[in-house]
Amino acid sequence: MSDLLQVELVAADRLVWSGEATMVIARTTEGDVGILPGHAPVLSLLVDGVVDVRTPENETWVAAVDAGFLSVAGDRVSILSEHAEMSHEIDLERARHDLERAKAAGENDDEAAEAVRRAEARIRAVEKAS
Repeated sequence: MSDLLQVELVAADRLVWSGEATMVIARTTEGDVGILPGHAPVLSLLVDGVVDVRTPENETWVAAVDAGFLSVAGDRVSILSEHAEMSHEIDLERARHDLERAKAAGENDDEAAEAVRRAEARIRAVEKAS
């Protein structure tokens, strides 16, 4: 058993972040899950939200992710999402504008509700990283 995790955060179009970590926190359909070295194997569904990656240098990298998958096996963590953005890549004002626009589109519309969740996740990622 290693004292580090090998982490890959992958979006459909690119590798968003890759490296070693001491801990990963992600939101799944079952709730928030924290992954430490030696964690039991798991495959879970991600929901729109924030992923925290804590590095051996005591840095915390924060990303906003859409629904996807979280896989843990042998101290390797794979986070697969249709869209993922690191907090420093997100334009906070644009995310707030996107949230207001999505809310105005109507809460009964599934597509608008999904856009609201995505915009909220992007805003949380930036605020959490600040």
